[in-house]
Amino acid sequence: MEEEKVAITRKLIEVVNEIAAISDFRSVVKKQYFTLARRLKLLTPMFEEIRDSKEAVPEASLNALVSLKAALDSAKNLLKFGGEGSKIFLVLERDQILNNFHEVTTQLEQALSEISFENLDLSDEVKEQVELVLSQFKRAKVKADTLDDDIYEDLLSLYNSSETSIDPALLRRLVDKLQLAGINDLTQESLALHEMVTSTGGDPEETIEKMSMLLKKIKDFVQTENVNINSSSAIEKSSCLGETSTEESGKTTPVIPDDFRCPISLELMNDPVIVSTGQTYERSCIEKWIEAGHTSCPKTQQPLTHNILTPNYVLRSLITQWCESNGIEPPKRPGTSRSRQNKSSSSPVEDCKIGTLISKLRSGNPEDQRTAAGEIRLLAKRNADNRIAIAEAGAIPLLVNLLSKPDSRTQEHAVTALLNLSICEDNKGAIICANAVPGIVYVLKKAGMEARENAAATLFSLSVVDENKIIIGASGAIPPLVALLNEGSQRGKKDAATALFNLCIYQGNKGKAVRAGVVAILMQLLTEPQGSMVDEALAILAILASHPEGKLAIGTAKAMPVLVSFVASGSPRNKENAAAVLGHLCSADQNVVIAQELGVMEPLLDLAQNGTERGRRKAAQLLEKINRYVEQQKQASQVTKDQTTDNQSQPDTSVDC
Repeated sequence: MEEEKVAITRKLIEVVNEIAAISDFRSVVKKQYFTLARRLKLLTPMFEEIRDSKEAVPEASLNALVSLKAALDSAKNLLKFGGEGSKIFLVLERDQILNNFHEVTTQLEQALSEISFENLDLSDEVKEQVELVLSQFKRAKVKADTLDDDIYEDLLSLYNSSETSIDPALLRRLVDKLQLAGINDLTQESLALHEMVTSTGGDPEETIEKMSMLLKKIKDFVQTENVNINSSSAIEKSSCLGETSTEESGKTTPVIPDDFRCPISLELMNDPVIVSTGQTYERSCIEKWIEAGHTSCPKTQQPLTHNILTPNYVLRSLITQWCESNGIEPPKRPGTSRSRQNKSSSSPVEDCKIGTLISKLRSGNPEDQRTAAGEIRLLAKRNADNRIAIAEAGAIPLLVNLLSKPDSRTQEHAVTALLNLSICEDNKGAIICANAVPGIVYVLKKAGMEARENAAATLFSLSVVDENKIIIGASGAIPPLVALLNEGSQRGKKDAATALFNLCIYQGNKGKAVRAGVVAILMQLLTEPQGSMVDEALAILAILASHPEGKLAIGTAKAMPVLVSFVASGSPRNKENAAAVLGHLCSADQNVVIAQELGVMEPLLDLAQNGTERGRRKAAQLLEKINRYVEQQKQASQVTKDQTTDNQSQPDTSVDC
């Protein structure tokens, strides 16, 4: 019992100390949260006296202390969010925040009430202090302050305002009250917002888009008006790289188009990259997000099936054109030299280690080669500088030679090392030039499952470059990718699907995928109970449907009922892809009839009004085809009817005999 007493009081003191370390709270909840933290700090003397007392603690009181520990943990989490959470969320979701506050206060009151102070060895002063805290919890009636009401109404007004009708005075009030006066404050708010959505499991489709829109409007105002809480003449501008610069107060910055902003930092993107979910981010921002341990897409909250970052060359070109047309210096893409700012170059020790590993790869000793390939695999995964240094040391051709080795572990290390090296754009060309694709395809066909999965991921990474799509498709990679899609683990199926999607963007690879039997496998994935591959399957079908062989195979697979069901009840992305496939299939009149019989019209009309931009477009195209077919049928029916009427109206010229 004594050990339990010491253990629980030590934990209670630790929690209160952690609460005391939260030094500040967001302005919108500062009063309530500061008061709660102050009251909780008053409990420390009680815990210390219980810990130091020679008398035993009754079991009932010990259980009450355990309950109090749980209540304090809840309070700590609440206060921590009040100090680090999104300011906009704290205002817009004030009812939820206040409910949480009430629940924590009630939990603390109940836990304290269960403690029998008369049975504990406490001084009179401590007893009086704790009883005072308990009475304060009982009297606590938290309500939203008038200030909170004002900010709430201002945020709602801002959300409902068009870009041209926003009241500058309203924005100035929000910047002041929310303390979002500088770009650095806004960047922190954006990161806090994403953290909040991830940790609370909120609805990203609604929450993050609404709050990001509000944050964007505030940020546009700060950038164009140079508003600062201290009325300073300059605004610090910060990026995810931590760089800062100042802008002269007299200069007006053009409003950055939404598509050119990183969803995390809301800054103009210098180096836009695409993650596995299809969303685009600034490279440095998404790298920090991933390095922090997150495994989901910040915007969609979908799982990241891999951490490969694909450069968005088209968007980068559009950003450059926009900058030039607005008289802004185009963003410079961070260089790949080993002296990149804020990136630690490979150290002399690592350079020496890489040299030693290269020697082992050249040695011809199978064990040394396997060990060296494994260590290079890990070094290449660690950072960009290592990837560059390893390639410069000549490792790529040596790793390619290991792909055909009989040892399965060596194959796995080699192909995974190439995967990690391929993350660097310059290394992609070096890997292709080293004639790596046949070896990677060999591993994809013959090696163990993990090596096959990593081979598929490597092909996906290399296929980002358009000319590589042709090389990979011609090397016979598509049939083994289809096989992996069918028989791989969950991760293997994801890797195979992303590689096939990328390769089938090239028209010449679509027929190869169809002939390899991919359509039947995709249809099977669409109808699996768990539905974990639906997004990927529909995306690939949408690409294949534009090819004659693909359209025929999908039609033969009797896909119409499944596709109509996804238009009716799928996710926004699935609805648009299902509509895209139906659009191709309904080039044939018989499929238009089938689609109508399956009840496609109602969900199509809903998609045309409420879907994503692409979804609305695909729905409109399909509706146009259906309406055109219906009109043609009406005209044909009318012609037939007219002909029948004409025949009936002609006089009878027959002669009776």
